[in-house]
Amino acid sequence: MGPEKRFENKIKTMLDEHGAWYVKYFANRNTRSGIPDILACVNGEFLGIEVKSDSGNPTDLQLHHIEKIRKAGGLAFVVYPSGFEQLTDIVIRLGRGLVVKGRHLPIELK
Repeated sequence: MGPEKRFENKIKTMLDEHGAWYVKYFANRNTRSGIPDILACVNGEFLGIEVKSDSGNPTDLQLHHIEKIRKAGGLAFVVYPSGFEQLTDIVIRLGRGLVVKGRHLPIELK
């Protein structure tokens, strides 16, 4: 298993631990490209998570979809292993019903 997949599994475990609903999005010829890897709902708030390894970079299409999610009122991020604690903090705050304004948070959690 590669580093990005291990990190993705760590994120999914954290989401489970905090009572989030999520689905791993698989892109193929019948689906849209550039959609975040994990689509989640935390206490009624939509969350898109594009998972990257330390050496990974988001594509322009992935960044486009993240911006579209944010403009629609959801939260969306590109998350690197060094940004895991930031993501966990956001999920905890959402779970407690605290308002998280995605437009004021960085797109990339590093």
